[in-house]
Amino acid sequence: MTELLASRLIRDIPDFPKPGILFKDITPVLANYAAFQEIIDHCVEWASGKAPDIIIGIESRGFVFGTPIALAMGLGFVPIRKIGKLPHETIREEYALEYGANAVEVHRDAIRPGQRVLIVDDLLATGGTAAAAARLVEALGGKVVGFSFLIELEFLNGRAAIGDYDIQALLKY
Repeated sequence: MTELLASRLIRDIPDFPKPGILFKDITPVLANYAAFQEIIDHCVEWASGKAPDIIIGIESRGFVFGTPIALAMGLGFVPIRKIGKLPHETIREEYALEYGANAVEVHRDAIRPGQRVLIVDDLLATGGTAAAAARLVEALGGKVVGFSFLIELEFLNGRAAIGDYDIQALLKY
């Protein structure tokens, strides 16, 4: 693949949100129509080969990428959210953090048994949230056909947490 315009626009923010973290800021990418469109086009091309029935986005930046992918593919979109943010009956999945745990939820009726699901987020880091999202889909009887990320932080080995799913990561650091 040729170099993406996004790779030149992502800026490093040292010590955010806490000392020792080098944050990859994607807001300049989102503000640039050509870069944003290029990302969506690459994701749609890759996702088309997976033949999903629906797109899931993980809160919150997964919504930013997942919704235009869903629209471009003529598919619906399902949000996976933090605890207490969804108004209808939900199921919950916990995942480990460095110190403690967190959880995500999805509406109990969001995925039909047998439905093919593509999960989208902006960043693959440790893989905990992505793995929890896959467990939610499977708990509802869906089939995860892959994950699509803009960025993968390879040194955090998030692929190991996700397992043997197909993974697209457009930029790797």
